[in-house]
Amino acid sequence: MTQRYILALDQGTTSCRAILFNQQGQIQGVSQQEFPQIYPQPGWVEHDAMTIWETQLKVAQDLLKEKQLSAEHIAGIGITNQRETIVLWDRKTGQPVHNAIVWQCRRSADICKQIKRAGDESTFRYKTGLVVDAYFSGTKIKWLLDEHPELRQRAEAGELMAGTMDTWLVYQLSGKKLHITEPSNASRTLLYNITTGEWDDELLKLLTIPRSLLPEIRSSSEVYGQTQASLFGGEIPIAGMAGDQQAALFGQSCFEPGTAKNTYGTGCFVLMNTGSEIARSESGLITTVAWQLNGQLTYALEGSVFIGGAVIQWLRDELQIITDAAESHALATAVEDTAGVYLVPAFVGLGAPHWNSDARGMISGLTRGANRKHIVRAALESIAYQSRDVLDAMLADAPTVLQVLRVDGGAAANDFLMQFQSDLLQQPVERPTVIETTALGAAYLAGLAVGYWQSLDDIRKNWSLQQRFEPQMAAEQAEQHYQGWQKAIQKSLP
Repeated sequence: MTQRYILALDQGTTSCRAILFNQQGQIQGVSQQEFPQIYPQPGWVEHDAMTIWETQLKVAQDLLKEKQLSAEHIAGIGITNQRETIVLWDRKTGQPVHNAIVWQCRRSADICKQIKRAGDESTFRYKTGLVVDAYFSGTKIKWLLDEHPELRQRAEAGELMAGTMDTWLVYQLSGKKLHITEPSNASRTLLYNITTGEWDDELLKLLTIPRSLLPEIRSSSEVYGQTQASLFGGEIPIAGMAGDQQAALFGQSCFEPGTAKNTYGTGCFVLMNTGSEIARSESGLITTVAWQLNGQLTYALEGSVFIGGAVIQWLRDELQIITDAAESHALATAVEDTAGVYLVPAFVGLGAPHWNSDARGMISGLTRGANRKHIVRAALESIAYQSRDVLDAMLADAPTVLQVLRVDGGAAANDFLMQFQSDLLQQPVERPTVIETTALGAAYLAGLAVGYWQSLDDIRKNWSLQQRFEPQMAAEQAEQHYQGWQKAIQKSLP
């Protein structure tokens, strides 16, 4: 028997990666390449969609070549992607008609203000589970069609196609045969109704977007089609897709309501599975589709922290009080506490649950005895405090209790931070052996569709614990620390 693998394509904001997984969910090889960011003016961010496709294809081909594998060794391809980034292209030629507009891009902020002034925000909020913000794809498409009347004309004539990065990659991989997406990505567009599971005509009308632009919505795990044979020397089934944060939730085996994961990257993304129930947030979170399996939608609550691990980069690059991220652990544990120092890293405002773009970063509680160790410790603690803010909001909204918090991402490797997170939450925190959970989730979705894994039980068995952090701090003391944080947050608000 030929040893077979699942190939995960991880299309991120700054790089494209290809990762091979075996049946045990272990990484068998990685290829990665960065691609350029385009900043036409302040607050605007674009990508060249053809460069993304060429980069993603190259890393996949390089990985197979390096491992001396051919198409027959790959049981299926799963795709995970930066969410909300949107591209428009020509239906006949397959060429983009404009650079992709990236999720970080703020150019459609005025459109969002118009929607709110017109009193339509509650319609979007109820139907999509999202807040009206330039972050999401729908207002980006509207901006393109409004700013370029010739594109609107062509869109209305049915000559253009639109899609998020999953859609764009599948279109290219399939030799331009497939124009599809799935619910975890569709639910980030402001155009998808999370109750009906379909594009919503009223929302399309409010944003003046022709329905013909949009891809067909398929399940998150099914064989959509095959790759063009010339790409990998044979056809490979394209069989699973999910947006990056939902893929990480799946990769962490968070299949039951009340299971949650926090990805500690540049920012922090907390997602909690709420099962078949749509949990409407009253606390500043968004409701999103986690995935669709066997015709059944699973939902999640999501909260995003803008500055997570990036606060450690700030200590290194701007303050220059550490030389590398690893040093932060030694400095933080060299003191018993922060000596009353709190650092609020609101460098770009505050995300969930505050959603205050005018908040600014600050350090409070400084005394003559405070030194860099206290400041470094306060910076690390700020990541855990912000995550607790989101999780508290989640528990206020969720129809379930938090069962366990599973963690991944670069900063999850910091033992001090993980222990402090457990103490603050008074809940166990579990760190898995494989922390590449985004790509792993995409691999699992594809593998289920092609029978590489038979069931969710097979996937659960693969999840292995690297370390479990249990609360060691008394609940009263944890609460006291958290109350201090709440006061610091108030000082950072305008």
